[in-house]
Amino acid sequence: MSSITSLFVTRLYRAALSEHAPAIDAAELAASCYSIAEDDEAGQDWCESEGYPGYTSYASLTDLPWRFPIFADLVKVLDSHVADFARDLEFDLEGRDLKLEDIWINILPEGGSHGSHIHPHSVISGTTYVAMPKGTSALKLEDPRSARMMAAPARLRDAREEMRSFVYVAPVVGEVLMWESWLRHEVPMNQSEDERISVSFNYSWG
Repeated sequence: MSSITSLFVTRLYRAALSEHAPAIDAAELAASCYSIAEDDEAGQDWCESEGYPGYTSYASLTDLPWRFPIFADLVKVLDSHVADFARDLEFDLEGRDLKLEDIWINILPEGGSHGSHIHPHSVISGTTYVAMPKGTSALKLEDPRSARMMAAPARLRDAREEMRSFVYVAPVVGEVLMWESWLRHEVPMNQSEDERISVSFNYSWG
């Protein structure tokens, strides 16, 4: 009798930040993101010169946890979530922890998007969501086998989620999503009139 199993599965972690302490106030986090964006002239200049829509602190600030206590608390929460995910992935960390490498703010206005990319020097990447207005873009995840499918036909429009070439995940405020850093992902165009705010991060091993 024949059997079909799934091999080499791709894991997506999704949870409420509040599953771990300390508590993170969404309004305070949003206000902190706007305050930092307003003061970060280097980041504003980088976004303008690179044609980046909206604002990101990725290229300008490396010390968000030092600048605002709420980001220091956020890192404590993320450390716990990352530890949970690492256990699920059954990583052999050889007695070492995964540690925060980068954390940055993203403010995406109407019409803004963030193209498909990976995080090649990290182990786990993710995002927590600060403002997700109605109509804003979901996170788009790509099947990592896409480049090797060659002559394969397209999937059926109603294919099971685990068989699709792309999966769209619509997070809500206060959630954290994480994936292994080699997973290609993007943020499609924000079709809301309001800004989409998130805080993204990378964790490395070493």
